[in-house]
Amino acid sequence: MHDGTRVIAGECTTVFEGAREREQRGDVLVVVKPDNTVLVHDAEGYQPVAWLTRAESVTIDNGAVTARDGDELLRVVTHEEHGSGRYPASNAGVPVRDCPDCAGTLVRTRSEVTCTGCDAAYGIPSDAAVTGGRCDDCGLPTLRVERGRAFELCLDRECDSLDDAVIAAFDREWSCPHCDGDLLILRRGGLLAGCEHYPDCDTGFSMPSGVVVGNCDCGLPLFETAGGTRCLDSSCAERE
Repeated sequence: MHDGTRVIAGECTTVFEGAREREQRGDVLVVVKPDNTVLVHDAEGYQPVAWLTRAESVTIDNGAVTARDGDELLRVVTHEEHGSGRYPASNAGVPVRDCPDCAGTLVRTRSEVTCTGCDAAYGIPSDAAVTGGRCDDCGLPTLRVERGRAFELCLDRECDSLDDAVIAAFDREWSCPHCDGDLLILRRGGLLAGCEHYPDCDTGFSMPSGVVVGNCDCGLPLFETAGGTRCLDSSCAERE
């Protein structure tokens, strides 16, 4: 990973070895991103004339950029440099609010909220909605997440745990449909309701994104989700 984005503008020869093997020369703009993606743009269109995405290694030496990824190699040699520089780079996303720790802005992508000015990063559920609230303890924005009911929690899961909130609300709330056990709320990759008698009973259901609105004929709860009403058991025959 490089610190920031490197940019070189000049008359260059670009050589690509691999599936798109070719050699080109012209006035181009070379962009080396922090994730080792190298893009070579000419005067036309938005698509680069040569590129290597997230290369295993990138070196920049005296105007020459060499990127390698397996059997593929991209090399750009600058014959006449028009300009170059190193510039800060961050994730771009929807502005959320000012960062409480620096002068940067918190922005949201699909799976996280990051800061444009510091290393702050917070993973969030993809279905979470950033509210207008602010955490009383740390000052970060709050999220609204639906897991059986609507929870408003701090952006920082270390400050306010979604798992703890769902466990407090629904642990042992429902009975296992296949034995006399209770369903425990567990974290197994995602949140799930699993039988307390595991491994003797391996019943388990992923917690859907939505709120409980009633009971299914099978005895399990019904959830109102973005895709409609469904049983906790996504394969439940009673909902057919």
